[in-house]
Amino acid sequence: MKRSTALSTLALASALALAGCGTSGAQEGAGTAAETAAPAASAPETTSTTPASGEPIAAEHNDADVMFAQMMLPHHEQAVEMSEMLLAKEDVPAEVAEFAQQVIDAQGPEIERMNDMLTTWGEERLSDAEDMNSMDHGSDAGTGGMMTAEDLQALETAEGEDAARLYLEQMTVHHEGAVDMARDQVEQGQNPQAVELAQQVVEAQEAEIAEMEQMLQELPDGS
Repeated sequence: MKRSTALSTLALASALALAGCGTSGAQEGAGTAAETAAPAASAPETTSTTPASGEPIAAEHNDADVMFAQMMLPHHEQAVEMSEMLLAKEDVPAEVAEFAQQVIDAQGPEIERMNDMLTTWGEERLSDAEDMNSMDHGSDAGTGGMMTAEDLQALETAEGEDAARLYLEQMTVHHEGAVDMARDQVEQGQNPQAVELAQQVVEAQEAEIAEMEQMLQELPDGS
């Protein structure tokens, strides 16, 4: 009788031990799974944002959008030409030279953007003669603030501080013409990327006009 009781006790102890091991193993397995899943759960979410200037150009557009791109293209190209002309000179005040480089850096990508717009819309850029006939905004210097051949020749001939002063005076008129065209586009355009670019032109070039006016005041009067 004692032997039977002892065997029963031993069997019960063994069963409890096996149950304990099973529970422990399940807990360890669950812990391992949780540890494996933890890094994935805590990984930060990633989102990619594209700058507005790099958005694909929408196909939707109207005549105002096309005219804006066709007219602003040669306008920007002339601003780059004038700036490169100034940078090729010697004895130009450093701040004016830095401003000229700023114009090149800003308007170069905008030229590419407007070319892309016309390509997307299946439109051609205007010829030189059409450029001048289309940009009639009543400016004293050329049309739409564009410089005439005589204006460019005067800038080509000038040197040093005289060239810097003439550049700033001409570029101020040039920017004013661009702002007028850009404001028209903001009001009349349909394509969202073209309207956005026009708004950028207004904001950037109005700020640059103020900057040029300040630099003109700081230049010697030459007397």
